[in-house]
Amino acid sequence: MTSSVYVHIPFCLRKCRYCSFSSYPELDLREKYLDGLLAEIDKRYRGEKIKTLYVGGGTPSLIGFSQIGKIVSKFDFENNAEITIEANPESTTLDWIKGVLDVGVNRISFGVQSFDDKLLKIIGRKHTVKQAFDTIYAAREAGFKNINIDLIYGLPTQTMSDVSASVITACEIGVEHISSYGLKIEEGSSFFQNPPKDLPDEDMQADMYLKLCEITSKYGYEHYEISNFAKKGFASRHNLNYWNAENYYGFGCAASGFEDLTRYTHENTIEKYLENPMNLTEKEVLTKDVQLEETIFLGFRKADGINISAINEKFDIDFEKKYYDVLKKYEKFFKKTENGYALTNDGFLLSNCILSDFAE
Repeated sequence: MTSSVYVHIPFCLRKCRYCSFSSYPELDLREKYLDGLLAEIDKRYRGEKIKTLYVGGGTPSLIGFSQIGKIVSKFDFENNAEITIEANPESTTLDWIKGVLDVGVNRISFGVQSFDDKLLKIIGRKHTVKQAFDTIYAAREAGFKNINIDLIYGLPTQTMSDVSASVITACEIGVEHISSYGLKIEEGSSFFQNPPKDLPDEDMQADMYLKLCEITSKYGYEHYEISNFAKKGFASRHNLNYWNAENYYGFGCAASGFEDLTRYTHENTIEKYLENPMNLTEKEVLTKDVQLEETIFLGFRKADGINISAINEKFDIDFEKKYYDVLKKYEKFFKKTENGYALTNDGFLLSNCILSDFAE
């Protein structure tokens, strides 16, 4: 049974310098793309009750609210389903915000990244700090009661005080959810081709992470996943679906999904996707060993950590015996919980290193 949905909108006015996602400026293809997307949903959606829908990108705010409504209307939702849309401040208006709220969207996520105009310019964002404020306030005025802000730390020239100021601003605005990610320079991004100078080193980026954890905690946000902080009751249910290794549909160009122990990905370009929206470029049936690894990897992203009884039962293992050496090696980075183990904040900083040992 699949009860979550991701829909990809691959349009952007231009790529930000850190971005390696599948996004394209061919806005003239929007109508044709929507037709292909809706056709794919018609063929592949099996009619289950949906508990979460996430419309991401790209920049979904480049699509009209009536078109967003067509996407939302394709699904049969559970009562109180979480329906999220991403938006960028420079392409979002009060009318659009009211429009998506009217068609059923009840959670909105703004790509703010920083409350510093100098940093926004360095990373290639098109909006200003004023536009970010205006858009967040417009969402509140329209009636949104669940707002997320994305922030990035570890940016070129960014200082500890810059990070603190942006996080404090987000907290004081009073949004329900904050996602904050360390800058990663990945292949396909402008920064990969032309590496920026004045990047904070690894130690400084780690200190920035611990500082934002400290600030959000002071303002009453629950640190429920490595990079995510929420007021009580506002954790992202859609993302928790990923971290709990549950099924989800992926619709649209470059979208990935996970159904019936099979991970799949769509064509990466709009043109290839439109040739056959049903074509999947990658399909991988997960073996039991891979399922176990992913359950551990994804589980340790959460502040609650992993439930070893559930893992032992599902995979017929003794977790503490099988992974005794790893637990011993990194014992100061783990904390024992009621159900198993979780990483500390310092453990989150070393999670890639720690979790790779679980795969050996």
